[in-house]
Amino acid sequence: MRLLLNWVLSALAVWIVAQLRIGISVRGLASALIAALVIGLINATLGVVLKIITFPLTVLTLGLFWLVINALMLELASALLSPGFQVNGFLAAFIGAIVLSLVNLLLKAIVGPSKHGR
Repeated sequence: MRLLLNWVLSALAVWIVAQLRIGISVRGLASALIAALVIGLINATLGVVLKIITFPLTVLTLGLFWLVINALMLELASALLSPGFQVNGFLAAFIGAIVLSLVNLLLKAIVGPSKHGR
């Protein structure tokens, strides 16, 4: 149940970021749900590999390079899901990755931990 809630919250975060008009667009609720799923899968697979490979660069940049990786993951999701989910350029992906992370964090903080501590 918690996994489903996290997926819906991530989709809501994608939809909110698209409403900010920073160069990210999503066509409806179904596209937001699919985009959240694909972004999650990309980050859980390719994103992890890239973060491990680029760890030395990330240490040198004090963690800022992870923002670049997250932006690239958003652009990859956009390439896979166009026209339902689109990111217009690297700057939009970079800003969008930051805002998406913050909105997702805020939504999950509002919902709070489960009653069972899981």
